[in-house]
Amino acid sequence: MISISTDTAPTPELDADLAQTDFIKEMSRQVRAIDNYGTYDGWPLARVLAPFILTKEQRREIPVIGDPDDVVLARVKAFHNAIAALIEKECGLMAVPLINITHEGFGRALITVGKLVVMDRTLRDVHRFGFDSYSKMKTEADKHLAVALEVVGKYPEVAGL
Repeated sequence: MISISTDTAPTPELDADLAQTDFIKEMSRQVRAIDNYGTYDGWPLARVLAPFILTKEQRREIPVIGDPDDVVLARVKAFHNAIAALIEKECGLMAVPLINITHEGFGRALITVGKLVVMDRTLRDVHRFGFDSYSKMKTEADKHLAVALEVVGKYPEVAGL
């Protein structure tokens, strides 16, 4: 099992309205899907998603020497899987995330719909992957979602519509 939450990390506050958004609900699904042993059962949503929130000080404390660990890679995958799931929900076509990260913490995240690349994101310093707040995490995802849906709308024949 790859756990992407910890018991010792402080839990930032999650606004009730934000918790009801499709993106936060999907992030919860993606993170809980990784939890093979039910560790997160009974945990509040804010605690499950807390590892995605990093302050600048917390980021500075994370060394970027060595391979990104499985916990960080699981977070990166969960974030992009959630975006892909929302693309699928909006356009009705299968969206597939493809993530390639080197042992140095650099790489690329792509999401394809049919034969169409709807998201292409360069990843740097994956060791420090996280967001300043839940709101900023959602805003980042919304940007990618909007662009992806615009691309699908512009090239529907390539996307398979």
